[in-house]
Amino acid sequence: MNEALLRELVPAVIGVLVRRGADFAAAEDAVQEALIRALETWPADPPRDAKAWLVTVAWRKFLDAIRAETSRREREFVVPAESEAVSVDDSLWLYFLCAHPSLPPASAVALTLRAVGGLTTRQIATAYLVPEATMAQRISRSKRKLAGVPLDQPGDLVTVLRVLYLVFNEGYSGDVDLAAEAIRVTRQLVAATDEPEVAGLLALMLLHHARRASRIEPDGRLVPLAEQDRTRWDTALIAEGVVILQRALSRDRLGEYQAQAAIAALHADAVTAEETDWVQIVEWYDELLAFTDSPVVRLNRAVAVGAADGPLAGLAALAELDSSLPRHAAARAYLLERVGDLAQAADLYSAAAQVATTVPERDHLIREAARVRQLLT
Repeated sequence: MNEALLRELVPAVIGVLVRRGADFAAAEDAVQEALIRALETWPADPPRDAKAWLVTVAWRKFLDAIRAETSRREREFVVPAESEAVSVDDSLWLYFLCAHPSLPPASAVALTLRAVGGLTTRQIATAYLVPEATMAQRISRSKRKLAGVPLDQPGDLVTVLRVLYLVFNEGYSGDVDLAAEAIRVTRQLVAATDEPEVAGLLALMLLHHARRASRIEPDGRLVPLAEQDRTRWDTALIAEGVVILQRALSRDRLGEYQAQAAIAALHADAVTAEETDWVQIVEWYDELLAFTDSPVVRLNRAVAVGAADGPLAGLAALAELDSSLPRHAAARAYLLERVGDLAQAADLYSAAAQVATTVPERDHLIREAARVRQLLT
């Protein structure tokens, strides 16, 4: 059973049902039922055309639901033969449907991650740092809001870009491999629009994806950027990302994704970690803060300041931020170690491990705490 194939087919099948008149919520429910049926039957009897099978079964599930809800009149629907399932890629179209103007951005992102990205409600809740039940309610409200609404208005591009970036990050984490899918759809969006920020997002994805092979050891250990084997970075992806970024920047319409891509490009350009141009990176973080005054960006900037101007300067910048911010303890531990306060650094690494959101991150921080404590002996 190829579960990755099933995940890839979800947006196309939902798209077919919506085009035939199903509202979004009903289409998503029908496709989920078809997926369950596929998991039950495909191992013993795989179909010749996986997409056509899913379209046929999902459409029948939709019809069954319609007939169960109303018996006032008999409705006639033509269920297509397997050959009728078109091969058109509906992923990009469905992203825009989920970014419907009637939905607030946070709901649109969550709904798209569920319906198009193929993430579970639990995975989305983890990404948002909220309880799973809270996220389930948010997604259900979004689907109810779209029920019966004509999905003929264009979605919001800003929301679509945010969704694509979140899908990419989820795939990059290794929990669900969606990074390549996010890159593929973003390429489509670049071809369909003339917005430099779209190109900036694609460049950012490519530059991060180029380092993917070096981020995790075969045993699952997380490898920090400074310790990664740079010979394993994909130089072709880096070159492509830099070219795309340079073209976007030449348009003189800077945005947050272009600024993030510029930071990633500077990391990719350094042959060794010691050769990283941290001064320029801090300058780009300042540009980024003009677009999004995010505490996370400020935290990353503080670490960059510590590398550019010394750990005491980094600690001073970090002191301006809320200590409850995710990864604050880890950043402070990193800077304190470089100041020479090993005891406090070890304690903070341990504290950071307790609130880490992924197993690789937690294990990495535990090892860092042990390593620093060993230096004290």
